[in-house]
Amino acid sequence: MKADHILQTAVGHFAKEGFEGASLSKIAEEVGIKKPSIYAHYKGKDDLFLSALQYSLNTQKSHLAAYFNSVRDEPLESILYGYFNWFAKESQDNERMNFILRVAYFPPLRLEKEVGELFNPFFDSMHRHLTRLLRERDRQEKVLHSEDFSNAALAYLTVTEGTMTELVYSGMDRYESRLQAVWPIFWRGLRK
Repeated sequence: MKADHILQTAVGHFAKEGFEGASLSKIAEEVGIKKPSIYAHYKGKDDLFLSALQYSLNTQKSHLAAYFNSVRDEPLESILYGYFNWFAKESQDNERMNFILRVAYFPPLRLEKEVGELFNPFFDSMHRHLTRLLRERDRQEKVLHSEDFSNAALAYLTVTEGTMTELVYSGMDRYESRLQAVWPIFWRGLRK
């Protein structure tokens, strides 16, 4: 379907060029259509951008679920720490993740509100999933010092966001360095 092809092509352009640098003409050219044909599927660049972001967030939500499902039998520490390695690989190999990161840190000014309205449910969903994961794993492993699973999940998301920032701005070596510094302290604080 043309709309899907346009959407997937747009993700790549927005990931590489940002909102301002991406060109509808170049997206149309890569898809093999004329620029006015985009308007048969999307109202304009803003609509295409927000649709591409929604598509990317939905796809990454599925990838996150697949990651957590693939490691569900591992100890909690391995699951939580392993996420950092999974994330680093995703950020290198996955165009949608690159797009999400770019938008998270550099949203188009005129679309900040709309971007927030798409990101907030994504992060809320992650928070709920992690809260449930911590609750379920604590029943099995009895490793957490507190039953405030919601705040533990928020703390974990805060640590992941801080390390992600290092990856975005400084690269893999600094990301790894920050992770090695923060993880032992975070994990000691989380467990009994």
